[in-house]
Amino acid sequence: MQLFLGDGSYVLTNEGIDCSIPLEGTEQNVRAWYVSPPIIEPVRENGWVGAVAEGGSVNFRSIHFNPHGHGTHTECLGHITSEVHSVNGVIDKLLYSALLVTVSPEIRLQSDGTVDRVVTAASISPQLEGFKAEALLIRTLPNDEGKMHLNYSDSNPAYCDVDILPILNKLGVNHLLIDTPSVDREKDGGELAFHHGFWGVPKNQRFDRTITEMIYIPDEVLDGEYMLNLQTAPFVNDATPSRPVLFPLHRNAED
Repeated sequence: MQLFLGDGSYVLTNEGIDCSIPLEGTEQNVRAWYVSPPIIEPVRENGWVGAVAEGGSVNFRSIHFNPHGHGTHTECLGHITSEVHSVNGVIDKLLYSALLVTVSPEIRLQSDGTVDRVVTAASISPQLEGFKAEALLIRTLPNDEGKMHLNYSDSNPAYCDVDILPILNKLGVNHLLIDTPSVDREKDGGELAFHHGFWGVPKNQRFDRTITEMIYIPDEVLDGEYMLNLQTAPFVNDATPSRPVLFPLHRNAED
C-alpha cells in the first residue's frame, strides 16, 4: 500500500515502526512510580479455571496493571485536573506529521548532590530549526533495549525543562512523546511544572494535547520526519495504554 501526501512529493508505505513497549506479567516488565509488576492470571471461580494448561476449556485471564507505571501510555490534561477528563477521543486523526529527534540531556548538579539529566532548549533546539510538526518524539541518550525492562522507581530519570515549551508551541506540537517515565522530575514535590505548562492548566487548558511516555525507539530508526499513527486503547481514564507507530516518508520516485 502507498499513500501520496500533500502535493505527491512524498510516499507513505506500510512499513510501520512500533515504538511501544509490550506489557507482560513478569518482573521483566518496565515499571515506574513504585508499582509492582503487572499481574496476568487466570480467573478461578466455583472450581472452574481459565487456563487450558490447568484443564480449563479456554484461557480467560484477568490483567491488573497501571497505565502510568507499566509501560507505554498516552495521557491528557485530566492527569492533573480535579475534574475528570478522559484521554479517550482526544486522538482524532489517523496520521499526524511527526519529527523524531535524539537528545543528550544536559547534566545538572542539584544542591543536595543529586545529578539530574534534563532535556533543555539548548540541547534540543538545534534539531528543530525550520520544522513544523504536530507530534514530536524525543529519544534520550544513552539508548538501549534495557529501557524496555527497567524499574525506574527512585532512579531520577531524565526529564524536560519548561524552557522547551515555547519551542514546542512554535513548532506546532500537540502530541509529545518521550522514552522516559515522565516529562517532569521524579521527585518535584508535586509541582509537575512541565505537565501544567504543556496543557495550560489551570488558565488556558489544552484539551487537544497529549503526552505519551515510556516509548522505545531503537537506534537504527533515524532522526527526521515521519507520519505518526498514535493508537490508544479506548479507556475512559486520564491515561491509557498506547501504541505509537511511525511511518517513514519517502521521496516520490516520479518527482
